[in-house]
Amino acid sequence: MAFVFTGKTAAQREGRIQRLEQAARAYFAGTRHRGEWFTAVDYHQAVPVVVIELERIAADPAGAAGAVWRRLGRDEWQTLSEALDNPDGDRLYAVQLREARRRQAEREAAHREAQRPVCMHCGAKFTDDRWQETTRPSWPGEWDRLCGSCAAEAADRAEAERVARRQAEEAERAAAEAPAVKPRGRFGIGRRR
Repeated sequence: MAFVFTGKTAAQREGRIQRLEQAARAYFAGTRHRGEWFTAVDYHQAVPVVVIELERIAADPAGAAGAVWRRLGRDEWQTLSEALDNPDGDRLYAVQLREARRRQAEREAAHREAQRPVCMHCGAKFTDDRWQETTRPSWPGEWDRLCGSCAAEAADRAEAERVARRQAEEAERAAAEAPAVKPRGRFGIGRRR
């Protein structure tokens, strides 16, 4: 909607524009998007109202194509396309929404990192794969509080101890099962007669 003003003095014209602005604020003013991070304005239910002064058109070399339009709610005189544009509307909202989502993702990543377990042996943080292995709904593992490399070393050590213990048990069993053999002479053979 456009209003054209004329009058004898600039103060008269400005007074009329001010009264129109106060009376029409409910129709042209947008509403702020909800959320603490947003300064963008939602103009979807607002009607853009611009004013122009005949004296400004006559004084500007570009005429009505020049910076002689003023959108109610703004202080500066602009070209018509600038006055009808909403730089603080949908484009700004999209930028601020992306920024808010990025900040939220950063907060969630920081929270996740704060929850990441630390190896009880070497103090290194768990990798994502190791962390996922230890949180599976299965019987708790013997080395769930160790990182992947420390858990592998502990498993190798335990396997080596188990193998050594089995070999020792087999040697004891073999020694217990072997019949007592009497030596038959000096070289283990019977005497000749």
